[in-house]
Order: sequence, then C-alpha cells, then structure tokens
Amino acid sequence: MNIGFAMCGSFCTYEKVFDAMQTVCGIHTVTPILSHSACTIDSRFGTASEHRATVQKICGCEPLCSIEDVEPIGPKKLLDALVIAPCTGNTLAKLAHSIADTPVTMAAKSHLRNGRPVVIAVSTNDALAGAAENIGKLLARRHYYFVPFGQDDPRNKPTSLVADFTQVLPALEAALEGRQLQPILLG
Repeated sequence: MNIGFAMCGSFCTYEKVFDAMQTVCGIHTVTPILSHSACTIDSRFGTASEHRATVQKICGCEPLCSIEDVEPIGPKKLLDALVIAPCTGNTLAKLAHSIADTPVTMAAKSHLRNGRPVVIAVSTNDALAGAAENIGKLLARRHYYFVPFGQDDPRNKPTSLVADFTQVLPALEAALEGRQLQPILLG
C-alpha cells in the first residue's frame, strides 16, 4: 500500500513518531509530508534540517513540504491512506473546518476526495479544552480514524491528550479495513 505520513509541529513527540514511521515503512511504501512548522522550525528537540534528514533516511525519499507538492495526491490517487502523526490542535481545527492552507491540511483535503482513510494521531495540550470540539467533529465524519489516545500528564496538563504512537500501524490497518481501532480512549 502507498501511505502518506504527515508530521505537524508537536516536536516533543518526534522520537516516538519516528519509531512509528519506521514501523509503517517496514510494511508499506511511505510518502512523507511535513507541515510548515515541521519543515522549518528549530526547537529544543532538534533542528528542522535534522528532522527532515531523519524522515528522508526512514522513508528513502525527501518529504513533501509545500501545498504545491501535495496537491496532486488526490487527483492522481497517490495514496491508499494518510496518517497525520503528530496532529496538533491547530491542524485538528483546520481539518474540522475544511481549511486547506498547509501542506498537511491540503494533503488531507486532496486525499479525502477519493474516499480513502485519514488516520489522526492527536498530540495537543488543549485537547480537552478548545480542541475537544474539533476532535468530536472529526470523530463524526466518514474516512477519519484516530490512533488511540489518552492523557499524558493529567496532574500537570489536565487538558492534554497524546496518541499512543505504538498503535499507529494497528490503527492504520484497521482504517484500511474501514473500522476504528478500539478502544479509542486509553486509561
């Protein structure tokens, strides 16, 4: 299968996301996609150039980093599924409101025109606050599936949720069969 693997700017999750990407690459052909933030921002978790190099090494090809790069995904039916890991609150909001102004959101919009699955691995500090509504909207839409998620630090970050990135591949395989991996909410 041809899988798109899009990364947004939740930099603290990248090590786990790279492991998930490697796992998916072991079974499927992967086209990497990076948001503007993932493609350009240096953080305490590494530089943008280091992240791009890691993605290229794992996937064996350069990541797509622009709207122009990803727009052909739908018209050419390039992907069987699209994984967004990590998916930030900002990207959740844009997807929930059909805004396609980044490489990741345009990849999703273009891909969805073919009725194929989008698998979301959420990572946001406001998931149980402002982003909750957007998670709910996407849970109710066809072709959106979630990697199981839970609170990562309920005491210090009571509204934060993060996906269990070890379940990206099982969630992807379930989505390719048209079903949501359960349970969605982790204890």
